[in-house]
Amino acid sequence: MKNLFVLMLFLVVQFSQLNGQSFMEKITPELNGKMLTTEDNSGILCWIFFSDKGPSTEGFFSAPQTVVSEKSLQRRAKVLPAEGLIAYDDLPVYAGYIGQLEAFGVSVKQKSRWFNGLSAVITKGEINSIASLPFVSKLDMVWQLKKDYSAVEDETEAGYTPKLQPEGVYALNYGPSFEQLNQINVPAVHNLGINGEGVYVTVLDAGFSLLSHQVFDSVKVIARWDFVNNNAGVGDSTDMGSGSHGTQTFSTIGGYRQGQLIGPAYGATYILAKTENTDSETPLEEDNWIAAMEWADSIGTDVSSTSLGYIGFDSPYTSYTWMSMDGNTCRITIAADLAAAKGIVVVNSAGNEGFHETHNTLGAPADGDSVITIGGVRPAGDRNSFSSVGNTVDGRVKPDVMARGSSVVVASPSNPTQYSSFASGTSFSCPLAAGVAVLVLQKNPNLTPMQVREALRMTASNFANPNREMGWGIINALNAVNYFPVTSADVSPLSPDGFELSQNYPNPFNPSTVISYQLPVSGFVTLKVFDMLGNEVATLVNQEKSAGGYEMTFDAAGLTSGVYFYRLQAGNYVETKKMLLVK
Repeated sequence: MKNLFVLMLFLVVQFSQLNGQSFMEKITPELNGKMLTTEDNSGILCWIFFSDKGPSTEGFFSAPQTVVSEKSLQRRAKVLPAEGLIAYDDLPVYAGYIGQLEAFGVSVKQKSRWFNGLSAVITKGEINSIASLPFVSKLDMVWQLKKDYSAVEDETEAGYTPKLQPEGVYALNYGPSFEQLNQINVPAVHNLGINGEGVYVTVLDAGFSLLSHQVFDSVKVIARWDFVNNNAGVGDSTDMGSGSHGTQTFSTIGGYRQGQLIGPAYGATYILAKTENTDSETPLEEDNWIAAMEWADSIGTDVSSTSLGYIGFDSPYTSYTWMSMDGNTCRITIAADLAAAKGIVVVNSAGNEGFHETHNTLGAPADGDSVITIGGVRPAGDRNSFSSVGNTVDGRVKPDVMARGSSVVVASPSNPTQYSSFASGTSFSCPLAAGVAVLVLQKNPNLTPMQVREALRMTASNFANPNREMGWGIINALNAVNYFPVTSADVSPLSPDGFELSQNYPNPFNPSTVISYQLPVSGFVTLKVFDMLGNEVATLVNQEKSAGGYEMTFDAAGLTSGVYFYRLQAGNYVETKKMLLVK
């Protein structure tokens, strides 16, 4: 087989030379430089890009649901025309090209639809041979990037005492996590019954070591994959990497344990991707993150949260630098912007590289022009000294917005009933901010990623004077969810026959509220109230009603504070809405 491969390559090279082509033109200068410093038999992690998607692609465009899920198509419809919900870069990598490479001993590491290629470890000799193949368009390095897992110093002021949650104001008991949410005005949004329900969120991190922690008992996880070891186990095991970091960030955005820790988007649906090996001697490989984002896109994620930012890695690894932070150089950044162009709200930590007077300290993909980049602040609202600063090399203001970056309450990655209040870093301001983006989308699901970014920016504390240290300032979740008016297209459609169940007023309420509804025809009607566990707590209507408009007063004097649901059923029409009792 090897002799056949050599003969084939010889013929390909001869043909290429006759046509004035050189296979060396396919090798990027960066990869060529790497080859000069690499021993002949040593492997180099490379991208192998293809010239096309294979001989037959028309069928994919006529059946886009064979490429991505229906959920993904619905999300894409917000930013793409109906006739173009999938593009050429969405089509799968042609299996025939992969098969030819595998037949000659190439072991595929990751595949990328968006970049039309794959990653693999190959030797210098194999690089030259592969470059000679007619369907190969380019070879480049898989850039290797650094994430510093050393502890970030907690910057809480000496003698600082956390503010306690006031009694009788909020429906949920946030315990020690109250302050990190209250700083960005999340409890007021939860009071409206908005908790992320129905929104798909992908957390990309270094694994998730303790998903059996009590804080995740009620969290919905629909998919998980380890892109480092290529298996479904995203927790700690015998393979590479520790997942303590992911456990902490996941609990920050989506955890739910009353009296201990509540994340801003505790009601969302989650997808978990392990993209990084935390073994100290191994840098992150950007192909893992790209493959994970493409996978999440195909499932239909609405929001991504990445608490990892990457810049240079120590010698001998060749890597990006601060000068690469222009939004168009780092392949991981290009992928992040592509995801946003397909309708995903991409949220990323700014990094923990601190301040520099003359240049940015961002980590890719935080430099993306469509990425929402999150810096960190202390409890008093001033910037954490470790929080990375902008601007990008091409002059754009970064970070975008800020959230709590020190003394953040997180779940313990080693004990299923314990918590810590000393987590620090933009790793934790990112999921807090991403959780607010989820709330904005739940309130107004037709918003595009750029509209979500606008809502976060223009309602933040520094919106009138954005700068390279604080961006547009500290998030205000309540103002952000109300920034865009909700239109009839953004809410559950009412019956075309004229049935209508209105939102109760006032809401929140104590102890009574008014519920109104409209019937276009006569019929038997039920109007019932349920608690969060689905238990019926009141029947307001259970009888025949004539066509017309009605108002009912619901008195909850005997009930405890919390979220309740009221449901109207009239014939085939059924509608349910939330209301909040606050005592």
